[in-house]
Amino acid sequence: MLKFARKLWRTAENAFPFTGFHFDRPLVLFQSDDWGRVGVRDREGADQLRAAGITIGERPYDCYSLETGDDLGALRDVLKRHHDSAGRSPCIEMNFILANLDFARMRDEDFGQIHSVPLHEGLPHPWARPGLLESYRDGIADGVFYPSLHGTTHFCRSAVERAFAVSGERKKLLGTMWQAATPYIHWRMPWIGYEYWDAENPEDERFLPLDTQRELVGQAVGVFAKMFSTLPQSACAPGYRANEDTNRAWAQHGIRVAQNGPGMILAPYFEHDILQICRTVEFEPATNESVSVENCLKQAELCFERGIPAIVSVHSINFHSTVQDFRSRTLQLLNEFLTVLEATHDDLLYVHDEDLYHIVDRGLYEHVGRTVPVHVQQKKFIRSKAERLGEV
Repeated sequence: MLKFARKLWRTAENAFPFTGFHFDRPLVLFQSDDWGRVGVRDREGADQLRAAGITIGERPYDCYSLETGDDLGALRDVLKRHHDSAGRSPCIEMNFILANLDFARMRDEDFGQIHSVPLHEGLPHPWARPGLLESYRDGIADGVFYPSLHGTTHFCRSAVERAFAVSGERKKLLGTMWQAATPYIHWRMPWIGYEYWDAENPEDERFLPLDTQRELVGQAVGVFAKMFSTLPQSACAPGYRANEDTNRAWAQHGIRVAQNGPGMILAPYFEHDILQICRTVEFEPATNESVSVENCLKQAELCFERGIPAIVSVHSINFHSTVQDFRSRTLQLLNEFLTVLEATHDDLLYVHDEDLYHIVDRGLYEHVGRTVPVHVQQKKFIRSKAERLGEV
């Protein structure tokens, strides 16, 4: 009965009218997931996985590694060359995973238990990225990076523990990955789920209980504060797997903006006392060879025509160069994309989620002592009738 009631409520909720916020100027945000999360360590690590029988290179995420200080420096250089109508550079909103598996300690204990290293303490042995944490902070100080919350882990811990507790192919695969200091490759093992979502539970029980999610969010917020000396204002759930309980947990820990994945062309709106925003431009050259500046500009212009922000999705893998050079093509396309935007719109504003929240709240864009009025209009909409990316 309870499951039926929840399903009925979700159906009815999509038919409720929401109030969306529309803006009289083109606003552009860049949201980027998976920063700080280790993958395949380097080319030596990839060779180690190959030697263990895992074919590396079938899909782009086989080559997901971790950003380097040079990767971040190259991204900063491109962003600092560009400016909006108020003289501000575009800002990449980085959603951070705040802990990584402690491979050395787990190996010493024969992988009997999961241990992790919080990001502010550095990377797990034998990972090495000299100057990486400083590069994050330098970009934040320059105003071209903005840290936000992704999670403590990207995978569902209980799902991984369950798989490792039983002898079989899953345990063997995890052991192979961990021996190579690689936590997982998600497309090869989707049963690991996402932090708040256990993929193999019954459909209505996949999201973890509220108390568990609240504890996980609290842990992540604590590590975030140690890493960045501030509290997160915006959050994006790993795998975009968030429900009402996730939003409640976020709200209880001070999150004011929730990032939702691409698919729907929606104006920002409030739900669960949090400003909900949906990604509307998919800029993912690493995972989609057909990405073009022309198509991304079309998606952005569609948003501007409707008075909603162009919220660009660009995952961290696009800036990696260690196992495979995704960075060069991404930065070339990004530079072209920004150049055309700035040439086309003399009233363009680059913002991040916290800026957008303040614009909705106050009707003002503020940056380094400069204040720009932004007219905000409220319009009713029904979520189930919203346009979908690719259909218009």
